[in-house]
Amino acid sequence: MSHGYVYELLRKLGLSAFQANTGEFLLVRPLKIAVMLVAAAVLGRIAGRGARRFVRGLHRRSPLLLSSPRAEQRAATVGDVLASIVRGVIWSITLLLVLDQVGVDLAPLLAGAGIAGLAIGFGAQSLVKDFLAGLFILLEDQYGVGDTVTLSETTGTVEDVTLRITRLRSVDGTVWYVPNGEVRKVGNASMEWSRAIVDVLVPYEADLAQVQSAIRAAADDLAADPDWADDLLEPPEVWGVQATSPDGRTVRVVAKAAPRRQPAVARELRGRITERFRTEHLPLPRATTTP
Repeated sequence: MSHGYVYELLRKLGLSAFQANTGEFLLVRPLKIAVMLVAAAVLGRIAGRGARRFVRGLHRRSPLLLSSPRAEQRAATVGDVLASIVRGVIWSITLLLVLDQVGVDLAPLLAGAGIAGLAIGFGAQSLVKDFLAGLFILLEDQYGVGDTVTLSETTGTVEDVTLRITRLRSVDGTVWYVPNGEVRKVGNASMEWSRAIVDVLVPYEADLAQVQSAIRAAADDLAADPDWADDLLEPPEVWGVQATSPDGRTVRVVAKAAPRRQPAVARELRGRITERFRTEHLPLPRATTTP
């Protein structure tokens, strides 16, 4: 075992080898450990700030996310998570160095940890995959709590998002738990704005010009209603005949709505169109659907 300057100094002062070893252990190693702990604290703080700055840099690259307060909060959350992970790694390495200073043989410990880590790695591949996918979902603000989304062919309202899973509640009340690693495509109907689509099926004997005029009048009434001013971002538009079938012609009307308000807007528009048809004695729509 090699010794340093303090050991040699104590030996020259007449101390025995045991006393010199003890003196070196009590004087030098505590100082080294203190320096390691201070360095770990400083490095952890610097690395944590760097992780948060890195996340903010990625966040600023998307003009769409800049306009989303929720995305800014999510970026801050992800930055805190990354900062915690970096600090955890730094303090784990520091702990190993401290154990080495107090004389603990790290070779068996590291060998056992390596074998355990390898076994856990093989067994937890899907878990790591879920965590990484969840991290990017949060970072990119693909969806959040309250959004209406389609994940893995499942449509519902997001009730919770963690690093591992996303919890959805469908229209019929069923709760779905979707692992983040299984998400390949995300359809978000609540991002920035939505579109209410109403298809009106009218028989061929109905006058098309009169039908479109009635639909346009109902749409204008909805746009002029102050109770719906916050839900409608633009006046509804009549796009005309969308399709034909043996049952009649399908006339489509669309309205740009606030996020998560397209179902309510579509229902209100559908009701006003029906009332307008009844008032003008037009054949009532046979079916209305919202894709």
